[in-house]
Amino acid sequence: MEEDGFIGVFDSGVGGLSVWSEIVRQLPHARTVYVADQAHVPYGCRSLMEVRAFAEVITRFLLDQGAKIIVIASNTTSAAALYHLRERFPDVPFVGMEPALKPAIERTRTGAVGVMATPATFQGGLFANLVKRYSGDVCLLCQPCPGLVEAVEAGALDCAETEVLLKKYLGPMVDADVDQLVLGCTHYPFLRPLIQRLVNPGTTVIDPAAPVARQVAKVLAERGTRGPSSRHSNPHGNRNGKHVFFTSNDVSSFTHRIRQLLSNSLADGPNVRPLAWLEDRLEMDPGWDEER
Repeated sequence: MEEDGFIGVFDSGVGGLSVWSEIVRQLPHARTVYVADQAHVPYGCRSLMEVRAFAEVITRFLLDQGAKIIVIASNTTSAAALYHLRERFPDVPFVGMEPALKPAIERTRTGAVGVMATPATFQGGLFANLVKRYSGDVCLLCQPCPGLVEAVEAGALDCAETEVLLKKYLGPMVDADVDQLVLGCTHYPFLRPLIQRLVNPGTTVIDPAAPVARQVAKVLAERGTRGPSSRHSNPHGNRNGKHVFFTSNDVSSFTHRIRQLLSNSLADGPNVRPLAWLEDRLEMDPGWDEER
């Protein structure tokens, strides 16, 4: 990939790191900028219009910095804003998330498929279209999971409280003999070891990160390496490596969570910087000292 653009990735918080890590694994020479809008996390309980507004502001920020492609690493945001962003920015390639219903329905043996997602994901037209296209005669169990995003944001990946929540949400799926379980939120893969222990033996837990990363590589190959914003030679001041992370909340806690969730994915540690919401725009915090 040339030095005239980077892959922009964003989410309400740390969930999109599950997608980011797969993109970096498949495209090891890529430069990335990740935005976590932790000032507004979680998105899943917000209105679709509110999420759409946040997504448009974040997109503008990434484009202003020189993004060549933007990955909406959030099922909630994709459901609320993917179509809108493609209409609003017709020259920008967007890759969004969608629950992996098609492969789950194709592979089920019991005829029962479970989907875990936020309430906002289930409300969006994207999910409704998937159900209409693929559900057929399959028994589809759609389970909203309030509280799980907050658990991952807090780093509570394997604690009693999180297990209680998961048992509540997974119980009906276990009883229905679900054999394909779709993770419809990018936060949930970080709970996969616990989820796998609580579902029936032989249940396939589907994480869409790998196919999303393949789609990013495909779009870049189809469009060439130059993106829509090639005017910045080093737009995000990336002195400490080829990956930069921004948060609209506390830098130190986000840095700690990246280290917890990504472990050895970043040899030199995460380069995390603050963002500030100023009415309807995002700006790098003017009080941030880059020499820290």
